[in-house]
Amino acid sequence: MTQANAASDERIVQFRSDGLSVTPAAYARLLAEIAETRGIAADDYSRDGVVAELEARMATLLGKEAAIFLPTGTLANHLALRLLARNGRRILVQRESHLYNDEGDCAQQLSGLTLVPLAAGRASFTFDEAAAEIAGPPDARVAIPVGAISIETPVRRMSGAAFDFAEMSRITEFARERGIGLHLDGARLLIEAVYTGIAPAEYAGLFDTVYVSLYKYLNAASGAILAGPRVLLDGLFHQRRMFGGGLPHVWPYAAVALHYLEGFAERFAAAAADFDRLLGALSDHPLATIERSPAATNVAVLTLVGDNAAALPGRLLAQGIAIRPPRRTWPSGAEFALHANETILRRPLGEIIRQFVAALDLA
Repeated sequence: MTQANAASDERIVQFRSDGLSVTPAAYARLLAEIAETRGIAADDYSRDGVVAELEARMATLLGKEAAIFLPTGTLANHLALRLLARNGRRILVQRESHLYNDEGDCAQQLSGLTLVPLAAGRASFTFDEAAAEIAGPPDARVAIPVGAISIETPVRRMSGAAFDFAEMSRITEFARERGIGLHLDGARLLIEAVYTGIAPAEYAGLFDTVYVSLYKYLNAASGAILAGPRVLLDGLFHQRRMFGGGLPHVWPYAAVALHYLEGFAERFAAAAADFDRLLGALSDHPLATIERSPAATNVAVLTLVGDNAAALPGRLLAQGIAIRPPRRTWPSGAEFALHANETILRRPLGEIIRQFVAALDLA
């Protein structure tokens, strides 16, 4: 890649994902820079070195005694539930959660757990819904205990809506009193904290274990952190390897995640503020409407009317602005999901607004 192309990539503003969408060339350059400036201590089968440094930093951030690197969030969620479902094989989950929809039924197939889905079409289930499932049918002839509850927040399938914190607090207190394990799928938790003002450790304090993604917005090529009490996580590297997740070397993931973790909350807060101002400008356009739930985090839905609405991504890309293809189209309009991330800070906001509005004009 030429220097000109690299510079062009670094000016792209994209609303397609939670992170920077770092190119392979940029990733390689960053690893070289980190190695030269702060150094990278290699790991051995995902243990020690920079991996241990990242685990310690994340454990502190989340207010937990320990943390372990895992190659994927799917494995993090699965291993957490295996650990927590001690008093029953039923797991309460959201119907729209990643665990229920996007993990290949791994908990059911590999660990004999039964996922009980709640709150179809909603980000949050209520205390009453959870309590009813925990109580079970009034005429049940055999015990069907709930062993754990898994809560995802924010919920990707609900356009990044956050789980209601007051309900979360009531549910977790009720469950803890009954010896029910509690897991937080907080893949995007550090993003949610920017929007709610609730510290990651305050969320995590309600749960036994918490998973946070390393690739979605900390820009590692892959990886996840599972944090929790030391008594649960000590020795978990054996199960990690049993499930094929004991990778020989993951320092390229850990070093980059550690790099972007520094100052993340401040940078993303600035990006979120610019994104809000952009949405305000777009909502003033006569052909556009912006939909955002009260519980929204960094995702908004843009609806554009016009015969050429579906061609919006191409018009924007010509200006160095990237969005996803429409998630829904009809003859006279289209709907797009827009994701806030740090790339909005690459260029003056006024320039981005002018170019976006000009592309809307051609719908």
